[in-house]
Amino acid sequence: MSTHLDLEEQEQLAELKHFWKQYGNAISWLLIAVFGAVAAWNGYQYWQTRQAVQASVMYDEVDRAVRSGDIPRIERAFADMKDRFGGTVYADQSGLLAAKAFYDNGKLDASKAALTWVTESAKDEGYQSIAKLRLAGLLLETKAYDEALKLLAGAFAKDFAPLASDRRGDILLVQGKKIEARAEYEKAYKALDERAEYRRLVEVKLNALGVDPVAVAVATTAPLKAADPESKK
Repeated sequence: MSTHLDLEEQEQLAELKHFWKQYGNAISWLLIAVFGAVAAWNGYQYWQTRQAVQASVMYDEVDRAVRSGDIPRIERAFADMKDRFGGTVYADQSGLLAAKAFYDNGKLDASKAALTWVTESAKDEGYQSIAKLRLAGLLLETKAYDEALKLLAGAFAKDFAPLASDRRGDILLVQGKKIEARAEYEKAYKALDERAEYRRLVEVKLNALGVDPVAVAVATTAPLKAADPESKK
């Protein structure tokens, strides 16, 4: 009996040796690759977390510089942020913060440069859209109308698209293109939520052009209701 078991064990051992001889090397490399990938992923996650923490510290430095009103300090802090953590949302936020500080202190070129950097480098579509709108406003102020319209022709995050239409209306109106401006304002008015305060501002702009957007909306929907059999019940 024991001889039979020994023989069976020897056969299993021989089979295992044969299998390992044939596939052992491939299995070893596969395990190395799997564990290496896991280690790399964990390392990347650690690096990402560390980057975020360090970037948040640098953002605090930009914020303190802005609150101090020290322009050279703001320039240094923002430059460091771009160099070290340019791929983080903290860099996007810092760009918007620095741009406002530059603008408030009459540094229009520096403000334009900061906003331009955010429009070109921001990873977050929302921050990128904010930067585009603010930059377009600055270009409008400096009468760079064509440049502003070109900027506003680009893609915007969904929530900011109506604001881009409104800003295009402002630029077209300054250029004396009232019909085109009205079209942009109407587009913005229709896209904005009825409860949005900004919608009332767009309504004022349309009123100034002799348009009552509420009346237009009612006139547009009236034929549809008349054609709907359910509306007559």
